Amino acid sequence: MDAGYLLARRTPGRGGAVVVAAPLSASLAGFSRVRGIRPRLGKVPGLVGKAAAGSTGGGDEAQGGHISAEARINERIRAPEVRLVGPKGEQIGIVSVNDALKLAQEADLDLVEVAPTARPPVCKLMDYGKFKYESAIKARESRKNQTQTIVKEIKLRPKIDPHDYGTKKGHVERFLKAGDKVKVTIMFRGREQSRPELGFRLLQRLAGDVEELGFVESQPKQDGRNMIMVIGPHRKKSETKAHTASQTQNRSVPSPRAAAAAAPEPAASEPAADGAAVPGPA
Repeated sequence: MDAGYLLARRTPGRGGAVVVAAPLSASLAGFSRVRGIRPRLGKVPGLVGKAAAGSTGGGDEAQGGHISAEARINERIRAPEVRLVGPKGEQIGIVSVNDALKLAQEADLDLVEVAPTARPPVCKLMDYGKFKYESAIKARESRKNQTQTIVKEIKLRPKIDPHDYGTKKGHVERFLKAGDKVKVTIMFRGREQSRPELGFRLLQRLAGDVEELGFVESQPKQDGRNMIMVIGPHRKKSETKAHTASQTQNRSVPSPRAAAAAAPEPAASEPAADGAAVPGPA
């Protein structure tokens, strides 16, 4: 049945409406000539969406499924032929996917598609579970060895008190010893903005006080009401961690057994004078 028109006529005196559904056919012309009935063309809600979903198969396929990032293995490989690589890296050659699956079953291994964009795709015989486990361990180790550069910030005023300056300088030294960069900001307020040389001298003084631990990576520059300088450490963070670990090992307390073994043995008793024999144990 074709989608129909919705024809409505208001009944006088009752305040209601009569709804007539008519098929799309030649006889519809007779309904349109009835007095007081106006034909209205309209789309049934949801009909277009359902029809579109039905024509495309519906469900997740119409909206697009999730694309997996994992490699295809075994029966999931769609290519009819593959370039097969053995478990030890040896080149077997181009074989049909069925023959490759048979070889994988005989060797009790998995057929893994390692290069899907190649023509034909490259597949390798391997233990896929063991491969994923080793890959996860390597990724964890690489994340552990990564060093993230952190920029610490210290804010000063041009007319800072000497005691406060010593405290701020101690923070800068601590950050540089840890292998982090330090962004030093001089904040100008009011009439201090007309004396930028005060901030420049203060930054030069701070750079000179910490020159054994760091160097001026970015020279002082004016940024609105602030003057900024960046100090970088001489030693990288990874080197700092390695140095700290070595110092910790050197400072480790020896075990009681090692201390007893390293202790000097007591000296042997000297022979008695006049050739007298030393009494032995009873």
